[in-house]
Amino acid sequence: MALKNSQYYAIMRDYEQKRLKNHDIQTARYEEVYSRLPEFKTLDESISILSVQYGKKLLNGDDRALSSLKEELEILRASKKDLLASAGFPKDYLEPVYDCPDCRDTGYIGNQKCHCFKQAIIQLLYEESNIKEFPDEASFDNFSLDFYSSSHYDKTTGRSARAMMEDTLKICHRFIDTFGQEFQNLFFYGSVGVGKTFLSTCIAREIMEREFSVLYFSAPQLFSTLAQTKFDRNNSDAKNMSEYIYNADLLIIDDLGSEYTNAFIAAQFFACINERLIHRKSTIISTNLSLESLADLYTERSFSRITSSYTLLKVIGDDIRIKKKLKRS
Repeated sequence: MALKNSQYYAIMRDYEQKRLKNHDIQTARYEEVYSRLPEFKTLDESISILSVQYGKKLLNGDDRALSSLKEELEILRASKKDLLASAGFPKDYLEPVYDCPDCRDTGYIGNQKCHCFKQAIIQLLYEESNIKEFPDEASFDNFSLDFYSSSHYDKTTGRSARAMMEDTLKICHRFIDTFGQEFQNLFFYGSVGVGKTFLSTCIAREIMEREFSVLYFSAPQLFSTLAQTKFDRNNSDAKNMSEYIYNADLLIIDDLGSEYTNAFIAAQFFACINERLIHRKSTIISTNLSLESLADLYTERSFSRITSSYTLLKVIGDDIRIKKKLKRS
């Protein structure tokens, strides 16, 4: 995933702030040492004077000047370390300070992004994804098939809730593992409380860990943002967010059908999913609606795009939130 310029510069400004902060720490340490050990400052001044003197000798053709300078500098530096240790300071107390010693707070090791830069990307993506409101336990590590009964059957297919979820999990993991290589879209539908939002959030976290941009919206939030763009053309924030909605690597529209639906909303929904299909940007949609209701509310065109371009995953079972409450009580 290529970072937007604004995202890249935000991360690089953060690195600049780290370097300034750590430079101030090093400067304060020098002042502390000079205050407690005046002779340490004298040694530093001697090193500066020596460097200038031997530099002149080198310019005048003295070939032995460099080796002599190295010898004297080693003696002075050893004296500095001994002084620091005698006053109770660590020997490396005056070394440059870095948050990340590997890249020295530049973000790069050679031409490659440092591991800390990659982590900064992930953190930035989390900040912009809208999923920070979800608890940390919303991950596949905490996903339990025990909430899906082998004796709860789907009336249409005759399959159990557990068997259906086992297949759904395989599809979700394939979606994650092939993201960026294969273009896929997911459509979760089923009754309230069966884990559709939880699944979407689990996928979002995994995708962001792979450094792709993810944007989560409840359906009312999404259509409110798109309406702002449509009716308030001077709102630059809404315009930027609208562009992000169309261009994010993964868009999650949660709880479709919970918004007030009218012709404008239906048109915006079609434009959103159609645009993302054209540009091969993946989308996950979850809803409590039946497929029949979807066609009635959002037009046959939207219904056709979803049934032909999304993997339809029906989730059935008891309300997990109620089960958890009963388990705790």
